[in-house]
Amino acid sequence: MIVSLSAVLLLGLVLVLLLRYRVLRTLDCVLSGTFGFLLAGTALAPVLRAVLAWIFTTFGTIHL
Repeated sequence: MIVSLSAVLLLGLVLVLLLRYRVLRTLDCVLSGTFGFLLAGTALAPVLRAVLAWIFTTFGTIHL
């Protein structure tokens, strides 16, 4: 669950910054959040979690 918590915090921070600098309107943010909650309840949710875990694992192995 650390990966999904990290993803949620990172995406939340990005959304806050976009809202603060008026790049993203409030309605866009609400619709994005609603879509995410609805998507999490579908049969596609495990696939999306696996893809996100693969992406984070791949980026986690990169050493600069």
